[in-house]
Amino acid sequence: MELTVDEKLAILRAADELIAQGGRNLLAKILKGSREKKILALGLDKCPVYGYFKSEKIADIVDKVDWMIDYDFLDIQYFGKLPKIVFTERGWKIESDQLSDEFLAEWDTWIEEDRPLPNMEYLKDRNRNLILLFLEKVKETGDRKYIPYLKAWEKIEYKKVRAKIRSSIEAIESNQEIDHMAIQNREAEIQEALLGSAPQDMLLKCWECGNRFTFTVGEQQFYKQKGFDFPKRCKECRDRRKYEEFYEEFY
Repeated sequence: MELTVDEKLAILRAADELIAQGGRNLLAKILKGSREKKILALGLDKCPVYGYFKSEKIADIVDKVDWMIDYDFLDIQYFGKLPKIVFTERGWKIESDQLSDEFLAEWDTWIEEDRPLPNMEYLKDRNRNLILLFLEKVKETGDRKYIPYLKAWEKIEYKKVRAKIRSSIEAIESNQEIDHMAIQNREAEIQEALLGSAPQDMLLKCWECGNRFTFTVGEQQFYKQKGFDFPKRCKECRDRRKYEEFYEEFY
C-alpha cells in the first residue's frame, strides 16, 4: 500500500481533531463520515476532511491509518489502558504547515467577505511552534490587508507571541524583503517529510547477555498495538528467565 500526498494530509488533518483523545477506530470513523452519536456529540463531523474516505470500508481506512503509523507520521500512546493517536515529529511538522495554511486561507475568506474582525482568542494557547509558523507565513505575504487582524490579535496575546506579532506588522509596514530561499527550504523539508520512513527491522542490544538481536517490523507493530515497551532482552534470555521463574514457583 502507498498513500497519496492528499490521503496523508487528510489523515493527519483528521487526527488533529482527536490527538491523545481517540484511537485508530475513531479516526477511521471521522474519515468514513460516520454518523455515530459519539462522532456528532464531539463535533467531529465539522472536521474539514470528515467523510474523506466515505466510499471505503472502515477496515480499509484503519489499514491506511496503520500505514501512517508504520511510516512514522502517527504513533500510538497508551493513556492508562486506552491507546490514543498522537503525532510523531514528522507528522506534526507536516500538520502544523497544513494548519497554518488553513488559518491563512480562513483570514482570506473573512477579508474577502468583509466580515467584522473575529475574537482573536481562538488563536491564543495554540501550539507555540504552529503560531510562530503562521505568523511567519503572514509576514511572508507582505500583504497589508492582514494588519488589522494582527493588531487585534496583538492586544490579547502573551508577551512573547505579542512581540512576534509586532515584528510581523513592522515587517509588512516597512515592505521588508521576503526571504524566498527560506520559503523554498521549508517547502522542501515538507516534501521530504511527506515521503515517510519505511518500517525496518531494528537491531537491539540485550541488557542481560549483551548480544545484539533483531526486533522485526511485525514485532514492533505488535508491541505498539499492545502498548508494550520494546524488549530489553533477547529471546534466549527471556526464555531462560521464564524457565527460571517457572522452576522457582514449582520446585
